[in-house]
Amino acid sequence: MSGLDRPITLHQPRRLEIGAGSARTLGDWAAGARRPLVIASGPTEQYVARLNLPGDVQVIADVPPEPDLPAFEAVLERARQIEPDLVVGLGGGSVLDIAKLVAAMWDGDQTLRDVAGPNKVAGRRTPLAQVATTAGTGSEAGIRALVTDPETKSKIATESPHLLADIAILDPELTYSVPPAVTAATGIDAMAHCVEAFTNIRAHDLIDGYARMGIDLVGRYLKRAVEDGTDTEARSGMMLASYYGGICLGPVNTAAGHALSYPLGTRLSLPHGLANAIIFPHVLAFNQSSRPEKTGEIARALSLDAGDLLTSAHGFCSDLGVEMRLAAHGADRETLGDWAAEAHAIRRLMDNNPRDMSVDDVAAIYQAAY
Repeated sequence: MSGLDRPITLHQPRRLEIGAGSARTLGDWAAGARRPLVIASGPTEQYVARLNLPGDVQVIADVPPEPDLPAFEAVLERARQIEPDLVVGLGGGSVLDIAKLVAAMWDGDQTLRDVAGPNKVAGRRTPLAQVATTAGTGSEAGIRALVTDPETKSKIATESPHLLADIAILDPELTYSVPPAVTAATGIDAMAHCVEAFTNIRAHDLIDGYARMGIDLVGRYLKRAVEDGTDTEARSGMMLASYYGGICLGPVNTAAGHALSYPLGTRLSLPHGLANAIIFPHVLAFNQSSRPEKTGEIARALSLDAGDLLTSAHGFCSDLGVEMRLAAHGADRETLGDWAAEAHAIRRLMDNNPRDMSVDDVAAIYQAAY
């Protein structure tokens, strides 16, 4: 299957810095900034000094995991009081998504619901730097941002070139302190981005190249990064895999795997990476019959047994220390049918899946993961 005849648009940050110590280069790039605003989470605030930012640096360091609309609005209001001339995201995917939206919206009157969907963000944008501290979402590479709607427990998705970073920084030293279990889950999330784009009905040969490179890097480096958090080569490899996954999200996006993971995040408050890790083996195996050749490539890159893919992929994740049972995370078996209907309704992703998946199919996957 080739997608070469399908027009796509590929967006990437204007500048990318990658390598040990690269966070320190941000100060030179940001020379002249008078009121930089760093948006972080509690654990990532410790890295603000490494950025060498000029001016009167302001920090908002309480972005929660999986932020909802009120949390975003609180950050946006504080940013409007600060009136920054530079916005810096310093953290994992949730922090980077909030930073994108703040940079694009603080100096205007649009609400998040106004900009939900594609290409609704007004053209004004404060300069934006994205400094990743995990290797998972690849948010630093892309033009999408997700915030949870507290009323529907679904994701409000915004997509716009105005959310793209002016500079992205991948410094493996900032990921040394990420615990093994989080390293594993976020690494599987990065892999899922690549895998779901690679097997997607909207797959494109250009994006396939990035997906293949990302999957290969995960196969080579994720286990090493989990076993030794200070393995700089492995951490660098995983940050690059995550970045490649972020590139895949732009013109192709994910599919059923992410659709099934979202209710786990909103209903169980599971981190996004963990939710995707739990679902990944099941959807990979479900789609195998529709994408046998590409699934074979994935299996080889990850040293999986294509003949018993579900068991092998499940073992790949659990051997990294991921707790794969929904029951262990507080799920109630009686609610799984409702979650299945909710996931099935996320058509922006489900419609990308290479094999049609019914509500009963989704429910069966949740039951198998229970």
